[in-house]
Amino acid sequence: MNARLRNATPGALLAVELLVLLVFEARRPLREKTESKWRRDLRNAAVATIAAIPVATVERPVAMRLARMTEQRKFGIVHVARIPEPLRTMVAVVLMDYSMYWWHALTHRVGLLWRFHAVHHVDRDMDASTAFRFHAGDMLLSVLWRALQIAIIGVSPLSYTIWQTSLTLSIAFHHADIELAPALEKRIAWFFVTPHLHGIHHADREDLESANWSSGLTIWDRIHGTFRDDVAHDTLRMGLPAYRDDRDAAFASLMTMPFGAQRDAWVSNHDARA
Repeated sequence: MNARLRNATPGALLAVELLVLLVFEARRPLREKTESKWRRDLRNAAVATIAAIPVATVERPVAMRLARMTEQRKFGIVHVARIPEPLRTMVAVVLMDYSMYWWHALTHRVGLLWRFHAVHHVDRDMDASTAFRFHAGDMLLSVLWRALQIAIIGVSPLSYTIWQTSLTLSIAFHHADIELAPALEKRIAWFFVTPHLHGIHHADREDLESANWSSGLTIWDRIHGTFRDDVAHDTLRMGLPAYRDDRDAAFASLMTMPFGAQRDAWVSNHDARA
């Protein structure tokens, strides 16, 4: 595969996946909508477009340069283990997925990180567009963690590309507003995060905030006791109680939200005014 085709493949895969997800979101929605899907999709696309700037200009160049360096110098966990190249690539991808579990946990537990990550969670509906609705500051703050992941694990450029592609495809799928057949949902959930599992994490209930932090493989939640699949999707409402007004969902509010006074996410904004 030549370099041009290799570089185009992740984008092509994502485009095909998003088209399929849009069709299924229209035919088999998992949740009731609180606002126009197209208005939300446009708003989320605008937030995602700005977030793509630090990804393209900072994260990707830093990650690829560091990945080339670890490969050349045989630095990191997978190189110390002295395992064959195909297995080394697979192990690196799995360890990247595991370390993303901890990054996700940190974004909920560290105040500065939560300020930016909360923009992703205040979406009152959840679908494939939510998968890319991250504040640019959230993306920028993740660069240091990404560098640590690559350096400690020993991620090669190939491993990084495979992981990033699989992560993007995974988050688009598990944010999608699609109701899977119960038997299929259960089978997939043994291995991968599903729309229902991630919907539990996005629910406006504080007791579910620490559930289902995995981004790809569900084994990390199972190992650490954060796996939840015991909540019916029709009992859940997406978003954060403190940000339920229409003006909270406005593009300008989302972009400035991390820089203003922070509300208690789990106290209803209606209760706070009472």
